[in-house]
Formats: sequence, structure tokens, C-alpha cells
Amino acid sequence: MNPANEPSNIVNLSQRLDPSSGRGGDLLNAVRSIATRRLQQYIGNMFEHVDDALFDLAEKAENNAAQMHYFDGMREVRKRRPVIERSFLAQVSRELNDFVSGQRSTSQSGTATPLAGSIELSLVADNELEESLAITSMIGKNETRLARDLFAVNQRLSVICGGAKIEDATNPVGPALLAQAFRLSMRELSADMRVKLIIYKLFDRYVMASLDELYQETNAELMRAGVLPQLRHEVVRPGGGTATGTAAAAAGDVAAPVADDSEASAELLQTLRTLFGARRAHPDVPLSALTQGPLPTANELIGALSVLQSQAATVPVMPLSTGGASAMDITQQVLQLKEQLLSQLGSLRGQKPGQIATMDEDTIDLVGMLFEFILEDRNLPPQMQVMLARLQIPYLKAAIIDRKLFAHRQHPARRLLDGLAEAAKSWSEESDRDGRLHDTVKAIVERLLQEFDDDMTIFDRLFAELQQFQESNRRRAELAEQRVAESTRGREKLEQARRRAAREILNRIGDHVLPPLVHGVLSRAWANYLVLTILRKGDESPELREALRFVDAFIASTKPVRTPEAKRDLRQLLPGIERALRKGLANVAFQDADIERLLGQLHTYYRQQLGEAAIPTTEQQPQAAEGTPAPLPIPESIQPLAESMADLEDDPALAEPDAATVAPEVREELEHVSELKPGTWLEFNSTDDHFERAKLSWISPMSGRYLFVNRRGLKVADYSPYELATVMAEGRARILASNALFDRAMDAIVDRLSHEEARTNDTE
Repeated sequence: MNPANEPSNIVNLSQRLDPSSGRGGDLLNAVRSIATRRLQQYIGNMFEHVDDALFDLAEKAENNAAQMHYFDGMREVRKRRPVIERSFLAQVSRELNDFVSGQRSTSQSGTATPLAGSIELSLVADNELEESLAITSMIGKNETRLARDLFAVNQRLSVICGGAKIEDATNPVGPALLAQAFRLSMRELSADMRVKLIIYKLFDRYVMASLDELYQETNAELMRAGVLPQLRHEVVRPGGGTATGTAAAAAGDVAAPVADDSEASAELLQTLRTLFGARRAHPDVPLSALTQGPLPTANELIGALSVLQSQAATVPVMPLSTGGASAMDITQQVLQLKEQLLSQLGSLRGQKPGQIATMDEDTIDLVGMLFEFILEDRNLPPQMQVMLARLQIPYLKAAIIDRKLFAHRQHPARRLLDGLAEAAKSWSEESDRDGRLHDTVKAIVERLLQEFDDDMTIFDRLFAELQQFQESNRRRAELAEQRVAESTRGREKLEQARRRAAREILNRIGDHVLPPLVHGVLSRAWANYLVLTILRKGDESPELREALRFVDAFIASTKPVRTPEAKRDLRQLLPGIERALRKGLANVAFQDADIERLLGQLHTYYRQQLGEAAIPTTEQQPQAAEGTPAPLPIPESIQPLAESMADLEDDPALAEPDAATVAPEVREELEHVSELKPGTWLEFNSTDDHFERAKLSWISPMSGRYLFVNRRGLKVADYSPYELATVMAEGRARILASNALFDRAMDAIVDRLSHEEARTNDTE
């Protein structure tokens, strides 16, 4: 747009106002008025909530000493509140006055060290580290949250200050300077550090959280005055997104604000920055040799990394069965990349730099720790660890080109690495016999090494390809997994029906001694009929009740008949027994001839019961037995059901030990097993050191057994909770982490740096 054609009341970037001029001074005074009014309101509101917060904590304190700390803090805050408020507002006022008069201090006008935050932690005493962490976390979180509005305020203030560069760290109403002003005012408060940390949280909640209103009012006021009324909230990077332009943006040019996707991610990043800052503050933590020479620019770093990347691309990706020496080579490359980079920089500029810019050194160390974690992460198979570790150079380039990589959970490079790790977690030689998953991961690694220059869109493209591969495999695996689950569910229903049938028959037999013929019918043919009735009609159906009434009648028909009334009762039972047997045996696929032969045997038995036929004597019984028809054949269709009652009742799968007899280590693992959810991956290893990775696919609502399948959806194993806990206690199975690789790595790095800091403090 041609400035000459713009309305006279519009101010654009080419139009620089003199802050000492009437117009510039008036606008800055308006900003000061807005900030003073709103901050006075915010800080007052904060102190109104301090008493309640400390009183609640005192009530919940774990002991009297802690309770007294909070009560003492309440009294001290009430006494010192006016002084703290005045001190805070006075410091903010001084910053605004200096800003309006153009007398900003050198420390403020310079660019803040990104990884150190806005507070120079090297000057902070060790006992103040916790306070520094709270402050820097607060600053980083709010700079991220308020990025859009704060960016607009910075740009408009820059215009009315004659083009002077205004950044988050130098904005007098930015989170950094406001937090520093409050920290200084808190020196007026003599209270336990726990009390101070509570007040900092309240400052974050009631002052920092309200800054969006201040910025929006400021932007609206300046827009009404014609200062950048059409300002976009994002600025296209210089150089069209090339390595040169992006590196320049990272080195300090105006860049698009970081828009993080969660407070937790921002807080974690700020903690990392703080720990790196504290790490540099101690002389015993090794840094680059401090020789003379200009610091390498981001562009030089990217150039040197590109050379190293091209060299790494010529090294073939490891085969499935990696040797120890090859794995060690990759590990050494990860650990020595920093020195290799310095050497390559020396080759490119003719002189090895002795020092790297703080921001770049921290980025190099952070990426190095990320890939060290990958090589140590037992959630990844060793073969995949080695493969993914080769991505260290591309990811270091990406982190230097785009500083937002570690701040954004949804950053394309981060999503790709998390996606590769998630796919790799399920890999095993058994489940990937065709090598499709291995080859897909290998291809992505090779393409990044060979093709990634400075175009960050490659991460989006490769992630889309990985997703497409995963989706096609997921559909096939889900079908196989569904078949396995249905088959398992069917077997369990069958076993449950068998056990129900066995219990019903055995409970009714009780202490009765049944004739072999009747016992055989109940324990084999009729037991199968009960099972099929339960499966087809349900275990509360009228058909099942009718089938159980037959069992009662059949057992009653074997009682001794000694009176005319007993004979009459037996004769009344027999027609119903015959009808039920015909119907039931036909349902379990008995042939008509076999049914007639069985009924003939029963007729003979009942005639003997009624005294209508002679009972064979002891001498006659063997001969009669020889003439007895052979046992009825069981149809093939129900052969799996024809097992003895004793086998059903003594099923070892049903035996779970009493809680009192469970070993302590197994009891501990039982707690972990009870928390498992479908979708959780475990690694199983057999006695011959064969490893298999399997996903918990299904927990049976009937038996409580856990079904595991591999990445192709094929069954690997199924366990009862006790069996699985025992296997885990013996070290033959372990649960794999379900959270993303990047998140696990960041937590591990924070833990590592925190322990380094603690060890350093202990030795001082």
C-alpha cells in the first residue's frame, strides 16, 4: 500500500513518531494511564484473596508447625500489604516513566536470553531457586498465552517510540517486567518461602491472568489513534521461510509469537529454561572452551549441520538384527555431535569457534539429551532405538530453524517423532515378518536425512504418510482382533455354560448314588443339552428351568419303590421323562436309533424298579452286562462338550489363590494389573529370551481374563489377573509407557537437570 494514499490519521510501520513529540508523548501517556489504573485494580483484587488462601492451607496443614507458618504469613501479609502494593505500583510507574521519556536501561533494552528467561539466574542464590522457577514459569506461560495481544502491543509501542525495537522482555507492561517488579516488592515481606510461593500463584491467577484486558484496551486505544489499525497478529518471516530468513528470525528479528497449546507444556519449557540457566551458572558444569572469536550465527550452524547430515545419510540404516558395535557407533555419534559440529564449523570458517551462543548451546544440549533418552528408552525395541537415533541431526536443524519445536505439542516435527515412536513401540520380529513396519520407519528416517534442508513442511508430509500406513494396518488389525475377541468370548461363554450345567447337576445329585445308566445320561447327554439351552436361550430362560425340572424328576425316578403309592408316583413320572429325553437328545444331535436304544435300556431298568421284571442276581450280572448295549456314541458336533463332571469342577483355570497366600511382590503387581486399560502395550519375554510386544485387547466380563494381541491383531496370550501379576513379578512381562515419547523425554530431562543442580549444590 502506498503511504501517500492512506488516510491522514493512519500510522504504519514506515511512519515513526518521536516519543518526545506531542502526539507520541500523548499516546504513551494514554498507555501509562491504562496500565496504572488496571494494575492497581488487579493487585488489590489479588490481596483480597490472600487471607482466604492461606487460611484454607492452614486448616489442611499436615502438622502444627506448618499451620503456624501459614497463620504467621497471614499476619505478615496484612501488616505489609500497603507497602508491597505501593512498592509494586511505584516500580511499574518508574518503568513506564522511563519508557515514556525514552530512558530505558541497557539491561532492559537488550534482548533477553531465551533459555534463561527474563531473570538472570546465575545471580540468584541457591536458596532462591524455587522462587526463580515459579517466576520464570509464570513469565513463560503468560508470554505464550498472551502472545497475540502482546505482539500487537509491542509493534504499536515500537511505532510510537520512533521505531525502537520493543520485545516481550522490554515491554514495560509485559509479563517479564511486571513479574520482576512484583518479585522486588515481595522483598518487603518477611515470610516463609511456602507462603511466598502461594502469593506468587495468586499473583499469576489475579494479575497475570487479567493482562489480556489491559492489552486489549491498550491496543484498542492505539488503534483508535491510528497506530497500525490493520496490524496482522502474525508476521511473515524474513526471507520467505528459507534457512537464512528463519535463522535471522530466531536470532532476534521480529517473528510470529509462540502460541502454545497447553499451559503444562509452557510451564515445562520454562522449567527447562530455568534449569539450563542454573546449570550455566555453576563453573563445574562443562561448557565450550571460552576462546576468542565471533559466535557462530544460526545460519552457520545450519550449514555445518547440513554437511554432517549429508555424511550421516550415506551410512546404511541398521538391519533388523543389529550388532553391538553398530549400536555403539550410533550411541557415540549422539554423544559426540556437539564436538563434531564445532569441528565442522571450524572447517567452514577456517577457525574452530570456542563458544556457541547460549541459546544455541542450550538447544544443542537439549536435542542431545532427547536422543540420549531415545537410546535408553526401554519402551522402544533396541532395533528401533538405533534407527530413530539417526534423526538427531535433522531434529537439531529443525530446533534451530524453528525455536517453537519444544513449546508446541502439535509441532509437525514433534508429531512425527512421537508417531514413529508409537509405531516402533509395537514392533517385534514376530509381528513384522514381512518387514513392512520396519521398512516404513526406515524409509522415513532415510528421507529426512537425505531431503531435509530448511523446508519444515517435510515433517507434515512424512507424518501424513506414516498416518496413512498406520491407518491401513489398523483396519486389518482391528478385523483380526475382533475375530480373536469373538472367538475368545465364545469359548468363555461355552466354559461358563459348562460350569453352570455341571453345578446344577451335581447340586441335585448330592449324596444320591445313581445307577450308572442314569448317571451317564445326566453327566454326558443331558449335560450337553443344558449347555446348549444356556447358550441358545439364556441362563434364566423357561427352557432351562424345564430342563432342570427333568433332572429333578430323573433323579427322583431312581428312588427305591416299596409301596403302592411310590409305584403310582413313578408310573406318573415316566411319560414325562420319556418325552423330555426324546426332545433333549434330539437337540444334541442323537440319532433316532440311539435314542430308541437308550429308552429301551431305561424301560428295562424301570420295569425292574416296579417289580415287573426280575433283577439280575450277582451271578447273572456279568452275563447280563455282556448283553447290555454298548455305551451310546457321542455325536461329533458335541464332542467338545462331552467331558466328565469332575473335569469341569476341577478346572485349574478357575483356581485363584486366597489373598493371604499371595506373595507380596505378586500382590503389588496385582494392583498394577487392576489398573490396566485396553490399548495398553506390554512386553513379554520367554525363557529363551524371545521378546514379544502385545496390546491388551479385551478384558473378559465373565472370567476377568486379559486377552493380548500383537500389532497385526493376532492372539499372543491370555491371562487371569493372578497369572499376569505372577508373570510380571517374575520379570517376564512389563508394562510399556502409554504417553508420548517427547513428553517422557522432557520429564526425564527435567529430572536429570534437577539432579545435576542438586548434586552441584551439595558439593558447594
